[in-house]
Amino acid sequence: MKFQDFAYERPDIHNLEKSLDELIHKFEAAENSQDQHSLMKEINKLRREYESTCGIAYIRYTIDTTDSFYKDEQDFNDETSPIYQGMITRYYKALVGSKFRDELEQRWGKQLFRIAEMAVRTFSPEVLEDLQRENKLCSEFTKLLASAKIRFEGEERNLSQMIPFTQSTDREIRKKAIDARSAYFAEHESELDEIFDQLVKLRTEIARKLGYRNFVELGYARLNRSDYKAADVANFREQVKNLIVPVTLKLKERQRKRIGIDSLRYYDDSFSFKSGNAKPKGDPNQIMENGKVMYSELSPETSEFYSMMIDNEYMDLLSKKGKAGGGYCAIISEHKAPFIFANFNGTSSDIDVLTHEAGHAFQVHSSLDYQVPEYEFPTAEAGEIHSMSMEFFAWPWMDLFFQEDSDKYKFNHMSESLLFIPNGVAYDEFQHYVYENPEASPADRKQAWRAIENKYVPYRNYEGNDFLERGCLWLQNGHVFCLPFYYVDYTLARICSFQLWKKANVDQTAAWSDYMALCTTGGSKSFLELLEVGNLLSPFADGCVEGVIGDIEDWLDRIEDQHL
Repeated sequence: MKFQDFAYERPDIHNLEKSLDELIHKFEAAENSQDQHSLMKEINKLRREYESTCGIAYIRYTIDTTDSFYKDEQDFNDETSPIYQGMITRYYKALVGSKFRDELEQRWGKQLFRIAEMAVRTFSPEVLEDLQRENKLCSEFTKLLASAKIRFEGEERNLSQMIPFTQSTDREIRKKAIDARSAYFAEHESELDEIFDQLVKLRTEIARKLGYRNFVELGYARLNRSDYKAADVANFREQVKNLIVPVTLKLKERQRKRIGIDSLRYYDDSFSFKSGNAKPKGDPNQIMENGKVMYSELSPETSEFYSMMIDNEYMDLLSKKGKAGGGYCAIISEHKAPFIFANFNGTSSDIDVLTHEAGHAFQVHSSLDYQVPEYEFPTAEAGEIHSMSMEFFAWPWMDLFFQEDSDKYKFNHMSESLLFIPNGVAYDEFQHYVYENPEASPADRKQAWRAIENKYVPYRNYEGNDFLERGCLWLQNGHVFCLPFYYVDYTLARICSFQLWKKANVDQTAAWSDYMALCTTGGSKSFLELLEVGNLLSPFADGCVEGVIGDIEDWLDRIEDQHL
């Protein structure tokens, strides 16, 4: 069935609550593990139905945020998802308190019970209205960014459509484009400050009501971080500062020489080659056809997966007015359907997002047999390994997309992958500051961001752009607003993807085997356990970052980038 044919009907939240409560009571009264096992199947069936319905509404809303019907449905979901969370918390309490827990763990795995234990600590009826308000504030942010209309070069454009101009070979166009984007955010700066300030104070209040010292602890629990803590992440950030930041400074100096300017400015950041950045050849239809060739040759599993995605139209890739920004992969489990959402804009990021989100979707497709909603996706930092590693596994087919510019693409892709990591940990350290200092003013936050940014991204020069110079870059980051503490997950996963890239250079078959093991394991294990499945070192371990950075630097140094 094609995505457009998926039926949608607003769920009856009251009937769902009644049905789930009846099943939970039966579960608690069950006299053996087999009865509880059967009841868990019934509970999960109801959950898949509800979550799939909400997923359909969310996808259709983000595809067109001006659609009044699905806007109302998203408003409904914002209101009812905390109620649903309360239902699942009641189920989780029964699950972790089961007198047959040992037997259930043998059948379903320990990770389900870890997730349940952490989820119980993230909800109480006392915070239900607060959670509803949090959802609404995030939707306000999404709507505000999707509504952007920037008059540029004779046309009205949204934020995604401005990106190609930030990579123009004309330096003045690049500056104008970034200044125009910044002007939109500056125009709405007070509104963004207010949304974020409310979110910080609201999340802090939720955390305190739940017995946490601050939202940092709650934020980690929400992300199901069961086998590492904030101190481990801080140790990783220190490795990045000491081992990766010096390499990024060398890369930026190479870039400066490559594009032939005296000094890099903020509008040069995304411009990598004097002849222009690598761009995919052909229109989106040709990109999709080339993707079909690539995935048919990569493996039998990816061939079947990608054909299914195309045949059922489980992708919406083009940027258009009213569409939410960014990209994501969702799962409609009732239909066993991964869905890829993206905003193609004619730059190399179109290929990045296609391979990245396909990595997520392929993992979901590979692990749907678990029949446990918790195992469809792993925890975020583990899930991003699938997506970021798929970007590298796709490298042998880049000639299809970039033709004579494929070497230019690979060099830039590796450079940008490395450059991203200090940026990512900067956002993480910033969020720790924000939630450890919830009474800080908007001005305090911007000052703190600028200091942290200078620590990890010291090459940035915002001279001439007051908005960015004042420390406002983070106001453009949806993760900071709506997915607190998620951003560092990308950096942890990137280190893991580097390990698979390194292994593939020696033994492609072994690297793909490890990747497939990760995908088929889904979310049935914790982050550190999944690293063992994939034969990967933990990014938290001393020496892990050092173990990949040397190989990457050697590879980059062998490329004569001045001639690309």
